[in-house]
Amino acid sequence: MRGLDHVPESQNFEGRFGRMFRHLKPALHLEDDLKALGTAMTADADKPTPETKNPRDDEENTGISAGYTYFGQFIDHDLTFDPSTLAQQKSDPEAIVDFRTPRFDLDNLYGRGPDDQPYLYDFQDDGTIKMQLGDPLTGNSNDPDTRDLPRRGQGDPQFALIGDKRNDENVIVSQLQGIFLRFHNRMLNVHKQKGLPTDFDSVRKVVQFHYQWVVVHDFLPTIIGWDMLHRIFPHIGAQSSILEYKPRLRFYHPKKDPFMPVEFSVAAYRFGHSMVRPLYRLNERDDLSSHPHDPRPHIFPDLKAFGKFRSDYAIDWRLFFDFGNDAEPFSKERIQPAYKIDTSLVSPLRHLPAPITGEQPPSLAQLNLRRGLKLKLPSGQDVARAMGVPVIPDELLRVGKANEDGQGDGSLEKPGTNQSILSISENFRDNAPLWFYILAEAQQQYVDDDTPICLGPVGGRIVGETFAGLLFGDKNSFLHTPGWHPYPEFLSNGEFGIPQLISQAMLSEK
Repeated sequence: MRGLDHVPESQNFEGRFGRMFRHLKPALHLEDDLKALGTAMTADADKPTPETKNPRDDEENTGISAGYTYFGQFIDHDLTFDPSTLAQQKSDPEAIVDFRTPRFDLDNLYGRGPDDQPYLYDFQDDGTIKMQLGDPLTGNSNDPDTRDLPRRGQGDPQFALIGDKRNDENVIVSQLQGIFLRFHNRMLNVHKQKGLPTDFDSVRKVVQFHYQWVVVHDFLPTIIGWDMLHRIFPHIGAQSSILEYKPRLRFYHPKKDPFMPVEFSVAAYRFGHSMVRPLYRLNERDDLSSHPHDPRPHIFPDLKAFGKFRSDYAIDWRLFFDFGNDAEPFSKERIQPAYKIDTSLVSPLRHLPAPITGEQPPSLAQLNLRRGLKLKLPSGQDVARAMGVPVIPDELLRVGKANEDGQGDGSLEKPGTNQSILSISENFRDNAPLWFYILAEAQQQYVDDDTPICLGPVGGRIVGETFAGLLFGDKNSFLHTPGWHPYPEFLSNGEFGIPQLISQAMLSEK
């Protein structure tokens, strides 16, 4: 992300990126210690999953469906979209002055708009504007109208014509991008049917509002829990509006425009890396189980994108989100859970392909830890103290999977097989990297394999306040339209979340 390598430490200035805890000193670590910790956090090999031999996968998080891992990636690309040209990047390498602030405005979908990027759009004879779609995809009988992203070029690769190229990084986030393209088209059709404004800006605004609603009312409570959500957004619990109860931001205080806290972008929001599964079932075909970042297609079918993928890769979203289907727990039709938020990453993330990392070593855990050192993040313990949250003892900051074998009962007396961070290096005593601490904090919630795990008080507060601050600081967000709610016909059992948005997108041709 352009500008992230230069984050002002001044307590009186922030640019595109800033610090939530400016007064805390950076945590100092040795490169060798971080390398050892990253290696210990990543599995050497992954065991069979319920789709193969194992009747139960104790690394699965019963409270979070697998689709939220990639919806979180989609949201990240929306917040960190960089629309500048190469010339602008060279003339403004630190991205400090006169640069747009992060917003939940789907600019990863709309790019710079139909005037500047007309090739993203499908201009209708009646003057309305739809989003361009790609070729049909097969394999999902539940959605025979599934479409790939629009692409350019002949042969392989065929690059996607979309607002943010990163949303073609893997097959799953690529098809989420396609869902949002179709949701815009569905919204246009609904406006035509209801006699509502059909100009591009009006339709885009309502699409953005529905997306922002899903972020606040579905994604956030799934990741940080309802209790933390109500603490930060008291108007939701009170069933009121921000005119009555403004968001409670204890630590996120922009002096000017909203900024992206590095504690969020480099540490807290990287919780999703621990949620990645080793395998995914895409649709009803038996042979489509794979990993989106695995560079070894001779072992599993390759789900990396950045180019046209197999036409039978249409994703059945009922396998990724809860649409209320009653599939058997370990059948092919079940909802695949995400992996638990803990201090363990699956083995394919040990060997990322070079085009993703751009540097060596290609281990995601090591890259995250090194980035935290480079950006001078404070330790997890210092952030906890600054928040007034009880600090987790070093001996309970454990490296490994949150299951009965690894975690034990969570006590010092029965610690399980997971080693303390101090066994990696004594230099981590009261000095844990913030990203690791946030994962270990979530891991403290482990009781048994049926207990859902979300972010803890430090990680949940950073993520929740950043989202709230960005939305509240954007005068064009739905928070500043008191009383706004999703369209009633879009609701299911009175709710509108990502499953309902996907369901509406599937009706885009109607």
